[in-house]
Amino acid sequence: MISVKPKKNLGQHFLKDPLIAGRIADTLDAFAPLPILEVGPGTGMLTQFLLEKNRNLTVVEIDKESIAYLKDNFPQLNGNILQQNFLSMDFTKHYNSDFCIIGNYPYNISSQIFFKVLDNKEQIPCCSGMIQKEVAERMVASPGSKAYGILSVLLQAWYDIEYLFTVSEQAFIPPPKVKSAVVRLTRNKRKRLNCNEKLFKSVVKTSFNQRRKMLRNSIKSLLPEESPLPDDPMLAKRPEQLSIEQFEQLTSLLEPLTGKNFSEENKN
Repeated sequence: MISVKPKKNLGQHFLKDPLIAGRIADTLDAFAPLPILEVGPGTGMLTQFLLEKNRNLTVVEIDKESIAYLKDNFPQLNGNILQQNFLSMDFTKHYNSDFCIIGNYPYNISSQIFFKVLDNKEQIPCCSGMIQKEVAERMVASPGSKAYGILSVLLQAWYDIEYLFTVSEQAFIPPPKVKSAVVRLTRNKRKRLNCNEKLFKSVVKTSFNQRRKMLRNSIKSLLPEESPLPDDPMLAKRPEQLSIEQFEQLTSLLEPLTGKNFSEENKN
């Protein structure tokens, strides 16, 4: 019998509670019959409930031991097991239309996973799964709160995000040192930003990387040295005080001053 040892370097904490796994699997029911891609299935605790949905299920896993275990215990996957790094996946090789993503995500790369989803937002109408509670709180945070930051703004610009429920440390092997939470991201109706999207990302990241500073100080690095700052009340605020719409306004305000070439394709 193949056994799988959780590996610290892969951020593995295997879910052992079938009730929680079943609840996570149910989070994609509203998007049937779209195909599902499960990230980091490990020992298949979530996989077994996803298979019961009778949907096109593919799993992507980087751990060789887990791959061997899945092949041995879930023959019904019928070869839909990808041994590769999710972050380097080219989705166009596997999907030519919409699909959903789910998983008990490795906590050490959870933010990168959601940015990968964001980069492919036109193909991914829904993404759900389990992450560190603190990251979940940042994802759903509102302007004015300490948790509000880069993840909040960039993800909420394109997705409606729900904090579904909290999960105890004791639901895992080995127990992590933090609580976990299950979230669901559902693509919103926004087709495009009211500004240059590439510059929007830069403005948001630059602003929050110096979140204690007023915006007039933090965004200077985006402008040529000789460029005067615009006279706008927003620049006297700190980044956590701005809504997504205000970040759009700020981006449009700064674009003529950046002196950088932002092509039309980056604006869409």
